[in-house]
Amino acid sequence: MITFTGVLYPTAVMGALGLIFGALLAFASIKFSVETDERIARIRAILPGANCAGCGYPGCDGYAEGIVNDGAKTNLCPVGDAGLSKSIADIMGIEGDASSGPVRALLMCGGTPEASPRKVTYIGIADCISAAILPGGSPNACPFGCIGFGSCVKVCVFGALSMAGSLPKIDPDKCAGCGTCASICPKSVLELAPKASCVQVACNSKWRGSDVKKVCSVGCIGCGICARACPVQAITVEGNLASIDGLKCTNCGACVAKCPAKCIGHMLKN
Repeated sequence: MITFTGVLYPTAVMGALGLIFGALLAFASIKFSVETDERIARIRAILPGANCAGCGYPGCDGYAEGIVNDGAKTNLCPVGDAGLSKSIADIMGIEGDASSGPVRALLMCGGTPEASPRKVTYIGIADCISAAILPGGSPNACPFGCIGFGSCVKVCVFGALSMAGSLPKIDPDKCAGCGTCASICPKSVLELAPKASCVQVACNSKWRGSDVKKVCSVGCIGCGICARACPVQAITVEGNLASIDGLKCTNCGACVAKCPAKCIGHMLKN
């Protein structure tokens, strides 16, 4: 038989315990609370909100915290305009880091199936990272070339990449230069270059010229003719591959005209 006392007593005990635990939690929340630096919210408010991770932090929230708590540089956001670094520095009360200028992604490969035949028929997940695990590192004849399954397109939050046949196409007007596409590419055929630069070497191969020609008709053969033709010494050849310094390049086109492999072209044609 259930009595009034038998109900009231356990109810009173549970209520008392609830009050005690509530008081303890309230005390703990005050005692161990961590004050949030108001500068984090102010910096977060002026960041573009793309959450592209191009700064090296997990989104804009992480970057704002990194600036305040870790002393991260103020110029790491690739999406913000030229004045963002100064605005962040003003909030922090420090001298801002110099900006390297706007950049954009470029494709270091011209190896279409016509120029660089595929050596095997790949049947599997249509993903560049998965295909790169294959013995030999690629289904393509050139192991340095773009695999062409568009993993870079899938991660671009700005819609700047699309597939044009077997190679990605970059829209220079949409590209924010965040570098997410470059970081996911297993073949490193996507790189960042100054937006002012309009000339590229569309090749990533480190092989000797004779070996390159066996697998790709438009690959760099490392001959150095482009470097000798450049009037501002913006081109160097290392590891059998020509490289153009976008900060030195004046876009004169001398290298484009002289390249016997026809692997140097204008970026805006991507």
